[in-house]
Amino acid sequence: MKNLLWNFTLFIALVFAFSGLTGCPTATTEKNPTPEPSSNSDTAETKEKGETNYPPLPSAIAQAELKMVDGTTYKIEDQKGKVVLINLWATWCGPCRAEMPHLVEMQEKYRDRNFEIIGLDVGTDGVPETAEAITAFAQDMKLNYKLGWADNKLNNEFVRLAQMAGIPISVLVNREGKMTGIFTGGGPSVVKKMKETVEKTVN
Repeated sequence: MKNLLWNFTLFIALVFAFSGLTGCPTATTEKNPTPEPSSNSDTAETKEKGETNYPPLPSAIAQAELKMVDGTTYKIEDQKGKVVLINLWATWCGPCRAEMPHLVEMQEKYRDRNFEIIGLDVGTDGVPETAEAITAFAQDMKLNYKLGWADNKLNNEFVRLAQMAGIPISVLVNREGKMTGIFTGGGPSVVKKMKETVEKTVN
């Protein structure tokens, strides 16, 4: 019995240890956000819907006026006809950094197919990172896609949608404004599935 209890305790400890390797918790989100009701009940790290059952992007996200680092504003709902991958990240997040070369690769590969990546920085402890810091980071990482900010309110909307209080979170939206994938936590398996879903959605 003691061995069984010890093995279970060790298993739980390892689960928590390894979970930290594939995602970064965010202190800016609600502690217990209530997920919005959705037909997408899959709680795996990658969520997809069947070909004819894609749910629309929640209006709180689709209609949000996003402030971009270059001084412009951006609304997802205005991008009908494009495939948009929304990526929540921060400069301090290791898994975010790890997936960025793959985002750069996808943006370059599908740029001429009306594909666009929007990187939204969530800041640090509720404080937005400066445009200068983000620009310097983007240059260092050779990022080739649009960058802006997700304030606490918008960040919480993504937490409800993805059912994960952490980053990276990526949401793929098709040309009709419907979600075709939600990808959380980063890591090779998530990036692989993201690439496959992007290719399918673009094509």
